Amino acid sequence: MLKKVMIHTRRSIKFIVLFMISTFLIISTIALLYKPTYSVFMNGEQVGYTENKAELQQKINTYIENGEEESKSVAFVQVANLPNYKLCLLKKDVVANDEEIFGQVKEQGVTYYRYYAILDNQEEKFYVSSFEEAEKVVNSLKEKNSSNIEHISIVEKYEQKLEGLITSEEAISKLYKETDKTVTVAQNKPKSKGTKYEATGNVNTALTTSGGKANIGVALIRPIAGTITSRFGVRSSIRVSSHTGLDIAASTGTPIAAAASGTVTFSGYKGSYGNMIVISHGNGVQTYYGHCSKLYVSAGTQVSQGQSIAAVGSTGNSTGPHLHLEVRLNGVAYNPQNYVY
Repeated sequence: MLKKVMIHTRRSIKFIVLFMISTFLIISTIALLYKPTYSVFMNGEQVGYTENKAELQQKINTYIENGEEESKSVAFVQVANLPNYKLCLLKKDVVANDEEIFGQVKEQGVTYYRYYAILDNQEEKFYVSSFEEAEKVVNSLKEKNSSNIEHISIVEKYEQKLEGLITSEEAISKLYKETDKTVTVAQNKPKSKGTKYEATGNVNTALTTSGGKANIGVALIRPIAGTITSRFGVRSSIRVSSHTGLDIAASTGTPIAAAASGTVTFSGYKGSYGNMIVISHGNGVQTYYGHCSKLYVSAGTQVSQGQSIAAVGSTGNSTGPHLHLEVRLNGVAYNPQNYVY
């Protein structure tokens, strides 16, 4: 019996040794012939390989944030399709093509430039090239004790081309008001359908935006998973002004979750927003959810973070099913990507 056990043990040891040797040989062969890398896909199609996913993505992120021009006026670059990565083993003689992939990203990039609108009583009057120029206008009107100084404000905006800008001196001369003096609307306003403002009941849809990042004191989660189709601040043929939120495409009926807990202050149809939910999170912080197909909560309802409040749709001024998400502080719209996505 003991002899049988010893024979079985020796066979087991031999098997383990052979298994370890075989495994070592297989791993060594793979290491000699292959290298770990990433397959790169764009819009569902494979476009190449990269050995350093983090480095390539960082290069793309830098391009999106700053563009290729050394100019303060460049706000960001909008890219419709970003790469997806999948880890794989690649033969060592196959060369990665990071530059070619980066080139494909740049081919679809649309550069947006930053400029500043000067508003009088929330109506856009003139446009200047920098915040310094806009600030110079405001300070000069204060020094001159212009009668409209309390109604002058500045809004950061974005366009693909900077046209029709004027100098701060021109803006000052045209905006300055004495008690018995009136001012005409600027002639240099970019062509558009006109700016509309409305604030009815418990929802404020004024087109006031800020390019900064305010401390809202609320941790937000993603209301839906989807593809970003339009970023904050951009213009398009279907809008009367710069985009006050972020558009995330998803299928009709996709549940929309509350980005944070709070009180529903508006639930209903609101012009170009279509069916919309507005949630107040306290201290002047609100989130807006527009173009919904269905609304699941009514005004006055207390909701918790992650609770389903509506469904994705294409109501109002919309070209397809998506969620229009806004983050507002004291009525001013801020870039949602400063806080989520």
